[in-house]
Amino acid sequence: RPSPEEALQWRDSLEKLLQNPYGLASFLSFLRSEFSEENAEFWVACEDYKKTKSPVKMAEKAKKIYEEFIQTEAPKEVNIDHFTKAVTMKNLVEPSPTSFDMAQKRIFALMEKDSLPRFVRSEFYQELIK
Repeated sequence: RPSPEEALQWRDSLEKLLQNPYGLASFLSFLRSEFSEENAEFWVACEDYKKTKSPVKMAEKAKKIYEEFIQTEAPKEVNIDHFTKAVTMKNLVEPSPTSFDMAQKRIFALMEKDSLPRFVRSEFYQELIK
């Protein structure tokens, strides 16, 4: 469990929150409670994808991420604009570590602007900083 001081830093840094295993778990629990966990799950999937070395594994993961989060009517479709979706699809013709970067940046910005402030006001977070 993080110290209250550590948890307080998360108010101003989604990056620090996502990099802390406890912070990420708390954030995901909070988002699940309001049925909006797909953005954080997509972000986590992209981070995992970028660490993949094998081109075969990378192609498999890219397909899975696309089917789960990007394609229209995907089970956990993330809210990205048409242009970002088109760029991402083009990048997937030849998957590389940067294939999802644009979409991941958009989703990060969305979470920073929207989900993080809600999380900071939540009981989940208020308990952590006591």
